[in-house]
Amino acid sequence: MDLFAQNARKRHVGQPLAERMRPRTLDELVGQAHLVGPGRILGALAPGRAIPSLILWGPPGSGKTTLARLLGETLKAELVALSAVEAGVKDVREAIAKAAERRDQFGTRTLLFIDEIHRFSKTQQDALLPHVEAGTVTLIGATTENPSFGVVAALLSRCRIVRLESLADDELAQLVTRAVDDSDRGLGAMHVTITPEVVQQIVAAAAGDARRLYSVLEVAANLAGDNHAITAEHVAEAAQGKSLLYDKAGDEHYGVVSAFIKSMRGSDPDAAVYWMTRMLEAGEDPRFVLRRMVIFASEDVGNADPQALVVATAALQAVELVGLPEGVLPLTQAVTYLALAPKSNRALTTYAAARKLVKEHGALPVPAKLRPASNAAGKALGHGESYKYPHDFEGNYVPEEYLPDALVGERIYEPSESGFEAELARRRAALDERKKRG
Repeated sequence: MDLFAQNARKRHVGQPLAERMRPRTLDELVGQAHLVGPGRILGALAPGRAIPSLILWGPPGSGKTTLARLLGETLKAELVALSAVEAGVKDVREAIAKAAERRDQFGTRTLLFIDEIHRFSKTQQDALLPHVEAGTVTLIGATTENPSFGVVAALLSRCRIVRLESLADDELAQLVTRAVDDSDRGLGAMHVTITPEVVQQIVAAAAGDARRLYSVLEVAANLAGDNHAITAEHVAEAAQGKSLLYDKAGDEHYGVVSAFIKSMRGSDPDAAVYWMTRMLEAGEDPRFVLRRMVIFASEDVGNADPQALVVATAALQAVELVGLPEGVLPLTQAVTYLALAPKSNRALTTYAAARKLVKEHGALPVPAKLRPASNAAGKALGHGESYKYPHDFEGNYVPEEYLPDALVGERIYEPSESGFEAELARRRAALDERKKRG
């Protein structure tokens, strides 16, 4: 390695490539044009200009911490950073006290950056409220989770939610090129070379995450060593498999689950299997996936195909029996069956209709003829009198009223015309006709 390369490394000793390559100005920021472009919410910043408190919401590696630093630099404000994982109420109060002192003595604005703000307790968040409202600090919170889940409503109402997006492939490729060419902060002093195909391999491994991109690139460059040329083999070794964004308790979790269910509901087996696989490969408990499928079998298929519930519960039993990895086979069999099954949501709407009647009318009395005549007192009250036993009649059916008197004539279950439920609709129509004839 030449002397220039050695000196460049000494200046940044111990710093990972991702830290060294952080943008120094908003002009260097790659991505998030919907926020910092002309006419956008953060597109006209200048020293001394006020901005509202912000919640930066976006996936890992989308630039939340970088953007907070750039806001402080551009506005010439003091940036105080706390991590919600480590900081307590005492740390917050100390930061606010110093911010008030800084404001009163020097007229300096303080940006209080709290990383992973969704991890703050309600008490910690409440401690911020009066100071954010009074303007003692401008809050910049960063979170990978939907703020509606982890940030208290009172604090949300005092902030603007700013959504950051994962970086696009062309933006990630731009970061690779910049890092390879930069001789001061990047890998230029190492004289590494890289082909467009390998750049795309790194981009694919990053999956929208700039931090992961730099990590893979840096390890691959070190593996290349004195040969300088970063190869596909170096990248594969550095990446060690693609990291799948999926927090079992967070927003991405709910997003993937929602896409999974909606794909089955939309009768798209390809998409349904894809989203299911995303969950499983990210480490989701297969029993969680199967519970959603059992619910789906009744909620979205129901009597349009009664076999769907059998298939879903059988898959649950099969996975419990064989476990993973073999359990992915009954899972895949079941999800493709459910996706292509005829659909009916009558189980959902029927229960909702019945619940509405119960809520509206309360505990209506059971008709005397439907009560059991199991003792003398009941018989004396007429329990069981005039009850017609269906098996005593032709076709095991006799016209009768079974609803409470106040609800006679109500229709709660209306079969759809989908799949087997169309047959149930025909059966019901035939029974209705017999009932009319008496």
